[in-house]
Amino acid sequence: MIDLINYGLNERFLNEAGMYKDYEIARVISESRGIYRVVYKDDFIFANVSGKFRYELIRNDDYPAVGDFVMVSVEGDRGIIHKVLSRKSVFSRSAVGVKGQTQIVASNVDVVFICMSLNKNFNLNRLERYLSIGYDSGAIPVVILTKSDLCKDVEDARNKVFKVAPFADIIDISYNEDVLEKLSPYLKKGATAAFIGSSGVGKSTLINRIIGSDEIETHDTDKADKGRHTTTRRELISLNNGAVLIDTPGMRELGIETADIDKTFTDIDELSELCKFRDCSHTNEPGCAVIMALKEGKLDKRRYENYLKLKKEMKYDGMSSKKLEEEKLERIFKDVGGMKNARKYIRESNKRK
Repeated sequence: MIDLINYGLNERFLNEAGMYKDYEIARVISESRGIYRVVYKDDFIFANVSGKFRYELIRNDDYPAVGDFVMVSVEGDRGIIHKVLSRKSVFSRSAVGVKGQTQIVASNVDVVFICMSLNKNFNLNRLERYLSIGYDSGAIPVVILTKSDLCKDVEDARNKVFKVAPFADIIDISYNEDVLEKLSPYLKKGATAAFIGSSGVGKSTLINRIIGSDEIETHDTDKADKGRHTTTRRELISLNNGAVLIDTPGMRELGIETADIDKTFTDIDELSELCKFRDCSHTNEPGCAVIMALKEGKLDKRRYENYLKLKKEMKYDGMSSKKLEEEKLERIFKDVGGMKNARKYIRESNKRK
């Protein structure tokens, strides 16, 4: 029998759901062209957003996403989504072809497994990009180095990764070993884990090893070690122990809308405290400790250049101090879905008094 508890439902979401007496709680497990498949009571049903919901939304990321808990009503065998409950974490990227908009890759995730294979896919710049978004998401990033049996010097690769990800767990995996046992510390009952990475790193193969079947289609990489997009949509899978997995499409490019680069580049962040000017851009200012460290060989040039690239790409680069302050408040309240949802939550609570 299907039980929403096995799909990550907990007291946090139940309490918020209690504010909407006219609807029932469900969780989005997949989406395709605006049609959502949700876990509802003890069954799976398809659902669409209501006309009112569609009319009132402001941004693309207001739409439901895989991992969201939503409030629905049911007409016949079809569900209607009326509310998206506040998200405790959001892994997102810049929406393709839509400037200033974000696309949610997965929501309400506890652990983000950032997958990178130990072959020609090994790319520290890309890893720093994923880590920056991972830290910003509210989930815990864990780096998985796949295809370790194809690597001549795994220890050297781990050391390189540790230098850019000192605060993240690093796990190297060969598909010949027990993947579930190796990842079991992160796959506890009620936990949701998302697998993120570029095409061909082996995310779908990993998940198949964990669930013990070939439920997710996989393809071999081509001769240039470039993967094909085997997974074309996000999908949520419940494990027997009550943990939840989200498989995501491979992403050759992951555009940054918001990110926590300070945590990814802690060395540069610490150096910036020694700069002469508080608003130092670390490019050409006198008294810049970051540039000095670069000249003295204490800071890696590749890492410095990637830092500047990611910083420039972030949506608040060049913002006024007022706008930056608004963004900081948005990040503070991201556990309840940002300032907009925080205000809405307060209004709804006041109505109940």
